[in-house]
Amino acid sequence: MKHMIRLTNHTATDIMDIFHIADEIRQGKHADILKGKSIVMFFPETSIRTRVTFEKGISLLGGQPILFPPEALDKKEALQDVCGYLSLWADALIVRHKDIRLLEKLAQHSDIPVINAMTDSNHPCEIIADMYALSKRRKDFLKDSYLFCGENGNIGLAWKEASLVMGFDLSQCCPKGWEMEHITAFDTITDAIRGKDIICTDSLPPDAPADFKNCQVTRAVMEMANKGALLNPCPPFSRGREVSADALDSEYFVGYEFKKHLLEVQQAILIYCLTR
Repeated sequence: MKHMIRLTNHTATDIMDIFHIADEIRQGKHADILKGKSIVMFFPETSIRTRVTFEKGISLLGGQPILFPPEALDKKEALQDVCGYLSLWADALIVRHKDIRLLEKLAQHSDIPVINAMTDSNHPCEIIADMYALSKRRKDFLKDSYLFCGENGNIGLAWKEASLVMGFDLSQCCPKGWEMEHITAFDTITDAIRGKDIICTDSLPPDAPADFKNCQVTRAVMEMANKGALLNPCPPFSRGREVSADALDSEYFVGYEFKKHLLEVQQAILIYCLTR
């Protein structure tokens, strides 16, 4: 049994193991592996892609998803006691909550896997799915040079975790004061984009300064990247803010189908956590 809280708790071999399970799922294997099992999920009403793919994925594998709002964990009852009872009936917990420390406490006291479905600190399942999708499109996605355009937030930090585990090159484009620690940062997109293969973005915070306009990814900017470069904006993205409409309408955009792998990858993560 394993938890999935931070990518840095795992090795590159572990991530490739998840990729292998995802490949097997696409081949029709692991059907009904969750038969008779119940997976308790904590999701806010605003979650769309992550919740749909986890809930559908559990059902396709024969399991029963049981849904609660994340606020159900914010009460006086100690998490140790919550875990003590849930472990009697549930086989895994999938949690989206702002505070990663809450997930770490759940994992500390839980006899069943705890899977991070997004916190304010990272979003591991999303990034594993993106890497898997890239592995199907690129000759060697680990040799590509990555650029993250955005703030020091959960998506950027998740890409940072991935770069540390998988060993690929990552830099950031953002105004001064918004940098991630120990990552090479540029404050102008025309400087940052050169030599890059995979360009990732995240939606900008409401209080984003005007300087972020110098980091916007446009079609013209994408033409400065390496030949065959891909634009991978993290949804929900805002046309005209972190990424322009013409970039999203161009051949550089990975497309909506890029995220179709979220289904089998999250199934694979669940199987990995339950069986390894």
